[in-house]
Amino acid sequence: MDKTIYINDLNDTKQLAETIGKYIKPGFVILLSGDLGAGKTKFTQFLGKSLGVKRAITSPTFNIIKSYKLNDNYLHHMDCYRLEQSDEDLGFDEYFNDFDITIIEWYNFIKEYLPNEFLKINIERIDENQRKFTIVSEGKQYEELVGVL
Repeated sequence: MDKTIYINDLNDTKQLAETIGKYIKPGFVILLSGDLGAGKTKFTQFLGKSLGVKRAITSPTFNIIKSYKLNDNYLHHMDCYRLEQSDEDLGFDEYFNDFDITIIEWYNFIKEYLPNEFLKINIERIDENQRKFTIVSEGKQYEELVGVL
């Protein structure tokens, strides 16, 4: 199942992230794609805050993975941009579990390590403020989430 949502400003992005945050369950994996500056990290920041992350969420480009404590689990934020020419396994499967939530920017560089079910969000920059979010579910629990959007 897929859905396209047009966003007019950061407040709309925040509302979308908060809506998705209401339906996310432990074990969810969210794949983000879009050009540099499309808003992948900003979306992640809004989503993380809606889930209860207290620390500032920053781009993990140089760390590749940053983890943020939630109540009884973690939000893992990956930025795989620097892995474009790498086939190194950084233990990704440890982050795809039934307890934590994982958000991956530039997931296309680690496709062989991804789970079979996920929520994929492509963010397309239309202009300075407007974005087109294309949300695709892969798996039953993700279809339910897309169905409520």
